[in-house]
Parts: sequence; C-alpha cells; structure tokens
Amino acid sequence: MIEILNPAELARAKETGALVADILQTLKSRSTVGTNLLDIDRWAQTMIVEAGALSCYVDYEPSFGRGPFGHYICTAVNDAVLHGLPYDYTLADGDLLTLDLAVANGGVAADSAISFLVGDSKPPESVAMISATERALSAGIAAAGPGARIGDISHAIGSVLREAGYPINTEFGGHGIGSTMHQDPHVPNTGRPGRGYKLRPGLLLALEPWVMADTAELITDADGWTLRSATGSRTAHSEHTIAITHDGAEILTLREPEKI
Repeated sequence: MIEILNPAELARAKETGALVADILQTLKSRSTVGTNLLDIDRWAQTMIVEAGALSCYVDYEPSFGRGPFGHYICTAVNDAVLHGLPYDYTLADGDLLTLDLAVANGGVAADSAISFLVGDSKPPESVAMISATERALSAGIAAAGPGARIGDISHAIGSVLREAGYPINTEFGGHGIGSTMHQDPHVPNTGRPGRGYKLRPGLLLALEPWVMADTAELITDADGWTLRSATGSRTAHSEHTIAITHDGAEILTLREPEKI
C-alpha cells in the first residue's frame, strides 16, 4: 500500500517527526560510557508515553523477526546494524552505537536513525563510515521531489556508498511510511535512475542508508532480531523521514544540531 497524505495528515506527520527527532537527540546525549542499553530503552518508553504517542516497535511482529519485538527502540552496537534488540550491555569507550526509533502520533508514524561513537575514542574508520551514510542520506534526499522516481533516490544513495568503498546490501532499505511504519514503496540503497514509482506530493518516505565495513552479508543474532555483519565488522546507519512536497523534499525528523 502506498499512502498519499492530505494537508491535515501532513501537519500531524511533522509533529510526529519533531517528536522522534527530540527523543533521539535526548537519547544520544544520555548514551555515554557506562550506559546500559536497557536504560536507553526505558528512557525511550518514558518519553514516548509522556508525549501521548505510541511505539511502532513493541508489538511489531514481521516475518523476519522473532516477534513481538517487545522494546521501544532499536539499539545496535558495533557489528550490529539493524533491528538491534536492547539487552543487558554496558556501553564502552569507542563503541559505535546506532539508535533507530519509530513512533506514531495522531495516526501518523515517523522513523529515524542515528549512528555515533560513544566516549572519547574516535576510530577514523568508524568516523568515515558514519559520515558516508550521512552523506548518502543527504544525496538521497536531494534526489527526491515531485516527478522524481524511487530509482533516482536509490542511485544517489548507492553512488555515495560505492564511492566510499562500501558493499551495499539490498535486502533492507528505505520504505514508505504513513499510518503504519512500513509501507510500499521499497527504497533500495542502490538502483538505476529513472526507474520505479514516481514521487507525488504528500508521499512520506523513510530513507535509510546503512553499510557494513567489508561485507554485504547479514547474519541474524540468536535473539531472532538483531542483524549483524557476517564478518564481525563495524556498521553504520542513518535515517530520516521525508515528505515529498510541490517544491522538493522536507525532512521531518531533523535533530536540533542539524537545523543550525
């Protein structure tokens, strides 16, 4: 199903996107050396409930997971990249942490992810990998607009990731979003320009470039949810929800530092 939002729904989507951005920014600031992943999950739960919103994850039970997910946020550390199930792990200096959050409010969902390094240690290869996903995300957003096609976005994302030297997995990628978290169209992280669904004003997309340092192969953790790099290499993941407008694309999940 592909949804096209009306102006009232789009206004609610902007509110939801702002909420997701604020929660992620707060969680990033609190995620320091010594923080437990289960604490991050509890903090997310508290902020979602206090906002009167709903988690898109707690009852989520897709075919690819051992559901229901049962937590409020995805927390992926180092070699974990997607669907990271929070567990009893204490963050250490230099850990590469990805927080992925999807929330519904007012009948509309928004989805965003951020990768960052914990503590003072900043391994250059990890900094470069995070930067590559952020640049790929920016390129994908720049390629989105009325009349453009999904392939234009995919090509823009993939071009940045390939130029940076990373293998690209196409099993999981971006997606449509609206009254539910995951909708059509699928947005692979590589593709051919001029192909696929033509974008229309009112369409929401969650774009999410993600990479693993030296492989495109995923393995599923024993928890039935967490996806890790097959080689144990580090990973990174960046995501924003955007709205297609008559003028281009509007980012709904911008965090405060990105607004400056």
